[in-house]
Amino acid sequence: MNFKNVTIEELAAIVSTKLNEHGIDCVLVGGGCVSIYSKNRYQSYDLDYVTYEDMKGVTTALEELGFRKKRRHFEHKDCQYYIEFVSPPVAIGDEPIQNYEYHKTAFGTIKMLTATDSVKDRLASYYHWNDQQGLDQAIDICQEIPEKVNLQEIKNWSDKEGQKKKYQIFLQVLNASLHL
Repeated sequence: MNFKNVTIEELAAIVSTKLNEHGIDCVLVGGGCVSIYSKNRYQSYDLDYVTYEDMKGVTTALEELGFRKKRRHFEHKDCQYYIEFVSPPVAIGDEPIQNYEYHKTAFGTIKMLTATDSVKDRLASYYHWNDQQGLDQAIDICQEIPEKVNLQEIKNWSDKEGQKKKYQIFLQVLNASLHL
């Protein structure tokens, strides 16, 4: 398979499909989700997956696609993106994630964070580490697919995180961006 011109969304679908063929359940998290939801307003260069499966099986599956393990991630000589597996569980802060998006593409289906959970994931880095990029990425998702983002759920989660003030900043920036 030629990976020179593959998009991050296509690669996520190819990898997800290959892992599923090997009986490996995995969830795409992190910046790859942001890239997909924001239609590449934010461009990630890695795919972060969470799985409970043994990494030997993961390695075997990815080697079938030509990826090789390099320390903590997998690389392909013809692909600009790399693949990493982060420790389970799938959670945002202390909140375990149980509902997922099953994003269908021509290359397969990607099990991934929902748009709302992806916004919460990005806001967590803004809330707890003052990461401005996290705020910007959360806004990118909301701008691109506002119908898929549940602001009430994000508000409730933000309240539990003790982040009412930063949630208000998020809302102000979002509203200003939508009225440009």
